[in-house]
Amino acid sequence: MKLAIGADGWVEGAARIVSPNADARPDGTAIDMVVLHSISLPPGRFGGDGVERLFTNRCDPAEHECFEELQHFRVSAHFFVRRDGALLQFVSCLDRAWHAGASSWQGRERCNDFSVGIEMEGGDHWPYEPAQYATLDALLAALRARFPIRHLVGHCHVAPERKTDPGPYFDWARYPGRLVDGCDM
Repeated sequence: MKLAIGADGWVEGAARIVSPNADARPDGTAIDMVVLHSISLPPGRFGGDGVERLFTNRCDPAEHECFEELQHFRVSAHFFVRRDGALLQFVSCLDRAWHAGASSWQGRERCNDFSVGIEMEGGDHWPYEPAQYATLDALLAALRARFPIRHLVGHCHVAPERKTDPGPYFDWARYPGRLVDGCDM
């Protein structure tokens, strides 16, 4: 699989679902980091539209109890990689998605300013699927071809006091020396 990021920051071939939870990056900010996350909504349930609902502010608290708390969140990520490898894009890479929250990396605060956020469908209790890694590999290659990506980190690295994702089942060994910078678990 080969992916490319267009001049507008969108990946051709990814399903596009535009999130309102994004804004402009600070002027002159280089996009040099990828932050990996994991998510399933409702927790532990794969394949539904819960993530799309969260990222487009359409959580229905009547659908599941987890949406009661989440209905007021305003979050997004640039990409979501489903268990079967399908790729969804919510925010242009040129814009700032609201994925990392309060975060820092190597002394730089506000990681959303200079990163691309990728959500992997999963969580701390499930291994990721080969199809997800194949899509992630293609997406990382496209990002590296378009931007000066220097760091591949987990949410757990930029917000270690509050986040554990992409979780213990993420195979960091797949990325030795290519993009990983300080990703010791």
